[in-house]
Amino acid sequence: MAGDARAGIDAALVRRLIATQFPQWRDLAIRPVEVDGWDNRTYRLGDHMTVRLPTHKSYVPAVDKEQRWLPVLAPRLPVPIPTPLAKGAPGEGYPFSWSIRRWLSGEPASSERVADMPAFAVTLAEFLLALQRVDATGGPRAGSHSFYRGAPPAHYDGETREALARLGGRIDAAAAHVWDAALASHWEGQPTWFHGDVAVGNLLVRDGRLVGVIDFGTSGVGDPACDLVIAWTLFTGESRAAFRRAVGHNAGTWARARGWALWKALIGLPGDEELNLRIIHDVIADHRAAD
Repeated sequence: MAGDARAGIDAALVRRLIATQFPQWRDLAIRPVEVDGWDNRTYRLGDHMTVRLPTHKSYVPAVDKEQRWLPVLAPRLPVPIPTPLAKGAPGEGYPFSWSIRRWLSGEPASSERVADMPAFAVTLAEFLLALQRVDATGGPRAGSHSFYRGAPPAHYDGETREALARLGGRIDAAAAHVWDAALASHWEGQPTWFHGDVAVGNLLVRDGRLVGVIDFGTSGVGDPACDLVIAWTLFTGESRAAFRRAVGHNAGTWARARGWALWKALIGLPGDEELNLRIIHDVIADHRAAD
């Protein structure tokens, strides 16, 4: 395999899959994207398409889910999302289904790329509210396909408590109260659409504006609290307050959102300790302010 291989996937494999299953595109250039995800490997296919291949069988259900539902969601949302163009089958030694989408241009969101972060926070809130207004009838209920985003955070209770115990005195003991408050709250509304991974890498910006939202692999229908985690992973101060005002939701939903943010920061500590310790600190501060 070439040097860019991960999970047995590289550009040579993609080229063979395209040549055998979609020969009309066999002459288009194939190259890795600059910023790749973990669940899938993504390659540019010519100038206007991408090829997206799951890296593990647990990520494969997202292929059919996105093929089915992205076209339903797209016309109802104020910002572009991926457009499925074709679905590939296992082949050339690759064991999973895969997809071809239209390319969405933009760069991952960051404080350096967004000059007016409060305005950006409001735009993102409007996107999430539009997503929540889409008719959820027949949509994929939260579960293993969404890695339990949209379900009660109790699914990750053992993992979270183990992390809290392991960290001991490194973080404020109040983190356990944040988690307890999240478990004590429950979504009481009708199931609603959620994205499941509203993170900086999935928010595309151009000239400081939100121009695309990608990776609906953990999307589904259930509790939208998981989509509020961005309040702590990207926003701070005025922008966090602007996001909270614009997106709304009751105190219980925000308690579960803090729980999701805490869990995500705890499991992410080995990768970026400074960022995730800051998130844990901010989540605890918000919990105390809400009491």
